[in-house]
Amino acid sequence: IKTLNSDTLSNIPQHFVILNWRVYSGGWSPLVSDRYQWLEVDLGRRTQITAVATQGRYGSSDWLTAYLLMFSDTGHNWRQHRQEDSLGAFPGNSNADTVVQYKLEQPVIARFLRLIPLDWNPSGRIGLRLEIYGCRYTSSVASFDGSRSSLVYRLSVRASWTVMETISLKFKTLKNSGTLLHAEGQQDHSLTLVLEKGKLLLYHLQGRTPISKSYRHKLISSSGGQLLVSLGSLLDDQHWHHVKLERLSTHLNLTVDKNTLQVQIPSHGLQKPILSNRNFHGCLENLLYSDINLIDLAKHGSSQVAIVGNVTFSCAEPVSVAVTFTDSHSFLQLPGLTSWSTGLVSVTLQFRTWNKGGLLLTFGLPQQDGTVFLYLSQARLRLQISKAGSGLNDGQWHYVELSFKNDHLSITVDKDEGATAHIIQPLDFFPFSGCPTGESAQKCKNPFNTFQGCMRLLNLDDQTVDLIKVQQRLLGNYSHLQIDMCGIIDRCSPSHCEHGGICTQSWSTFHCNCSNSGYRGATCHSSIYEQSCEAYKHKGNMSGHYYIDVDGSGPIKPQLIYCNMTEDKTWMVIQHNNTELTRVQSSAERNQHFAYFDYSSEEEQLVAVISQSEHCEQELSYHCRKSRLSNTLEGAPFSWWVGGAGPGQSQTSWGGALTGTQQCGCSLQDSCLDPSHDCNCDADYDQWTEDSGLLTHKETLPVRSLVLGDIHRPGSEAAYRVGPLRCHGDKNFWNAAFFDKETSYLHFPTFQGELNADISFLFKTTSSSGVFLENLGIKDFIRIELSSSMEVVFSFDVGNGPLDVRVKTSLPLNDSRWHRVQAERNVKEASLRVDNFPAATHEAPTDGLMHLQLNSQLFIGGTASRQKGFLGCIRSLQLNGITLDLEKRAKITPGVLPGCPGHCSSYGSLCQNEGRCEEKANGFSCDCGQSAYTGAFCHKEVSATFKSTTSITYILKEPFELSRNSSGLPSSIYSDITLRGENISLSFSTNQSPALLLYVSSFYREYLILLINKNGEDSQIAFSLGCLLLINDFINVADGLVVHCRQSRGFIYLPPFPSPCCVFLPLDSEPDGLDAEMAELASLGFTGCLSGVHFNSISPLKAALLHPDSPVIVTSPLVQSSCGSSSPANTYAAETTHSLSGTGMDPGQPLVNTIRSDSALIGGVIAVVIFVTLSALAVMARFICSRKETYRNQEVKAAQPEDSNEFPFSGQPDSPSAPSENQKEYFI
Repeated sequence: IKTLNSDTLSNIPQHFVILNWRVYSGGWSPLVSDRYQWLEVDLGRRTQITAVATQGRYGSSDWLTAYLLMFSDTGHNWRQHRQEDSLGAFPGNSNADTVVQYKLEQPVIARFLRLIPLDWNPSGRIGLRLEIYGCRYTSSVASFDGSRSSLVYRLSVRASWTVMETISLKFKTLKNSGTLLHAEGQQDHSLTLVLEKGKLLLYHLQGRTPISKSYRHKLISSSGGQLLVSLGSLLDDQHWHHVKLERLSTHLNLTVDKNTLQVQIPSHGLQKPILSNRNFHGCLENLLYSDINLIDLAKHGSSQVAIVGNVTFSCAEPVSVAVTFTDSHSFLQLPGLTSWSTGLVSVTLQFRTWNKGGLLLTFGLPQQDGTVFLYLSQARLRLQISKAGSGLNDGQWHYVELSFKNDHLSITVDKDEGATAHIIQPLDFFPFSGCPTGESAQKCKNPFNTFQGCMRLLNLDDQTVDLIKVQQRLLGNYSHLQIDMCGIIDRCSPSHCEHGGICTQSWSTFHCNCSNSGYRGATCHSSIYEQSCEAYKHKGNMSGHYYIDVDGSGPIKPQLIYCNMTEDKTWMVIQHNNTELTRVQSSAERNQHFAYFDYSSEEEQLVAVISQSEHCEQELSYHCRKSRLSNTLEGAPFSWWVGGAGPGQSQTSWGGALTGTQQCGCSLQDSCLDPSHDCNCDADYDQWTEDSGLLTHKETLPVRSLVLGDIHRPGSEAAYRVGPLRCHGDKNFWNAAFFDKETSYLHFPTFQGELNADISFLFKTTSSSGVFLENLGIKDFIRIELSSSMEVVFSFDVGNGPLDVRVKTSLPLNDSRWHRVQAERNVKEASLRVDNFPAATHEAPTDGLMHLQLNSQLFIGGTASRQKGFLGCIRSLQLNGITLDLEKRAKITPGVLPGCPGHCSSYGSLCQNEGRCEEKANGFSCDCGQSAYTGAFCHKEVSATFKSTTSITYILKEPFELSRNSSGLPSSIYSDITLRGENISLSFSTNQSPALLLYVSSFYREYLILLINKNGEDSQIAFSLGCLLLINDFINVADGLVVHCRQSRGFIYLPPFPSPCCVFLPLDSEPDGLDAEMAELASLGFTGCLSGVHFNSISPLKAALLHPDSPVIVTSPLVQSSCGSSSPANTYAAETTHSLSGTGMDPGQPLVNTIRSDSALIGGVIAVVIFVTLSALAVMARFICSRKETYRNQEVKAAQPEDSNEFPFSGQPDSPSAPSENQKEYFI
């Protein structure tokens, strides 16, 4: 046993440090306790080490609390053993007597073990007793010199094809490039393993190419075959690496150390494995082909293995001592040589790093009081202001030579000439990387970042620097270094970046670039897209193409799908290459016609969409003339189709029929042309007919191909159509459970999220706290809870101690509305999102434990202790993209109910334009019955183009049966049953002036007219008293303006209008009671566009177009059009969009008294009202005119480009904003 004790190497007897040793010092304890001490054990030969046990020093307060383990085959070039490929520290002891054993996850094969103390009892010193557990290890080794040495193995008898073939080996090398393996198979297929820049590449080549110099060139340049996979990194570290190549059916598995990737290749057996070592320089161990040890065969002179070149059966390793600069405090200071005073200086070294910047070395010019810096900046090597080399942060070894001769300083990088600088004075000392502390620090300046990486082969004037003497403090000075090892780690191999994210790294961390991947987060784990059209709809989106990620963070790629949201159901529509009706002509040359359908989505996407949808369907139509589908019930059918997952299965049932039958839809309805046949086409009539219907059995969808057989007879004709795949209903989105007791919960199998865990769900509650979910391990756990009415906490522990990620909201979350929670934990960070509030993140420790190890059941809505349970609903719970079926589990769990009603409180605001939200078992719908609009959210305008002869009459029912003698009574008698105000809204576009837009008459011969006056400058409302109300007195609608009435702008409430009878759009005749001017105007009709017409609760235009069974009369053809569709206003367009609407007011302050009666009993009242009204109008006229001029000025300002584009009574059609500040209101 060798130790470094206070910078002095010494050997101690083995039994001095064995467990339970109580003699002499009772264990190892160095004189100085710091992190530069170590204890080294030589096992005498390479051994398979399985465990290490530690104990404190006997009868003392000396023990280790944490330590590092290093392994080596030669006593040099140490390799640090890491747990979970990240954390290097091992837990030690808590007292001097207890034995703590650590079992290695994977046995380590080494001869030497070195233990380095990290921490110890603060009340004592370093103290250790140690035992190592393992077993003997034997191997066969061959060494290759990198010239043309190789082993060639040929089978004596041609091997038969086998289900599985395997080639495995171990290799170690200091060279970063070389060909490890070339294997030739059947039909001129070959596989080649190439080590290139420290990575292992697997190539596939088709077409026999002899092993020659030209072939070698193609192979190494990666142009001689298709690259199948790249795996591993930094494999030129002179440590053993395990490689396994395994063929399973049509797939090939490549394993490098602990990492395995699978690729698909042509399924041909590997018949002639050939090891081609023409440029590999290193050692191979235990080379096996299907359990045949090829090195053993070669060693014993087998004729099956040919030895080419210089191959030895031992592994002679060159000694290369490296030094690792671990952090910002690392430095190495070496003294200058006496020969430098002559003006001849030479410094060479090799370095490797991931960082783009850092100081490599610096030296002073004392007589000029100057300093020379050699440093990395942006991955380029720079000397003062000069630079050389590029891309030097790739983790590879790079050679640097710095020479001073004839007053010139030159630098060479990787044998390429770099920069030069003119130097006159002799050099002083050489600090590498950082600067030391103390007196010598005054001479050292470092304006750059400290170099973090490895150096080796340091030479000063062709004299190799003995770094072992440096380690013993016999040469130079250093701090925070790891000597005799290179501790570089490739944090991007394997890459933790998912879904195609690009990994980049520095010395201590890595970064994932998720651009254009469709995913977000530190590791590109979480999808930025929704999982269904249903989810997009409930975010307020309209029909269109959307990217759908059916499995969230799972492996299935997002797909572009059309979402049809025009109906109550939300349809996902997936197209294929031929959805048109395709005609097939008869042909005597062919007996069958084949049609294949390629879908816009990939196979796994199709399967996932169909699986998660509640209902899927696909139209299948067959049009025929003397072309039959089935022969007989017992015989084989003439035609069939193939559908279902994967390659699909043949189906003989046609649209509308039951699956598995040779029938068509007409057979279920007893409507086939020939009752003796189950399909119309089977009647074999010489006339066109069809068998059409929907395929709704999800297991048989989608339709992948179609085979039509009865098309070769004379006169046979056929046509087919396979529609797009349509699916609706997201089973995952509405899957919910209601927890009505704090002690109730649901339990599921253990959550598997060791490296990446994402959890998302929706909840609603009236409680202020409760646990949403919890999963425990021995020490690890994960939990999400509502800690207060305005805070959600995501807690977990992966072995580094408990961590909390908190999101505090500005609004309460216990408002019985749906709220979304998204939590993610990966090796980089943990994050938590709640609704649209700012996300909270917590970075993971750089070298901390990474694996989340859970072993208990997953509890939803509570905990195992039945405390702090959640009261309320949880919906759409997904873990790593997989939805937990809460409803299924709730049906068999007391205290938990499946489903959760009450969605209008959260989604009701999506219903626009007076649409009413209606609850459904899974979701909601918008009832547009009381709205003038239609569509899924009552957002689509109903409009039509009118000609002068076109009109609509909507007949209203009298509120009650009038008696024959009551017709002459004043309408005021029935005022208690009439509306207290009228609500009119519409949009119009016309070039006509004057024009009558709307006419409403009552059972008592009162009327209400909305018109455009004859000078085209005023929109007017005429009442029975003949008074006109100016609405937009400055807008010339006759110039082609489009006037819109929007619900978001409010409504014009007219005075009480008793018992309306009919609504006319516009008038189709001249009703009685109109004065001559109004009658003349009514005779002109209306030419233009009307849309969104609404009178109180009636939508006459919508009723005429969409509900013909309504009490509506239409003269002249009326066709729905998009003339009323709004578009952003264009200042230079011929037509401009405006809004015609007003705000409600108390009927106690009517705009105009509209009561009119033929009865003499109320004549006096009318006279008084007229007098008061005229007086009021006279008083208000001046006020109106002044307001008019002021408003015009405001309108001019509002029209400026840099100001608001909102005009009075105008705005974006879909904007729910409040009325414009410029909008006028008149109270008369």
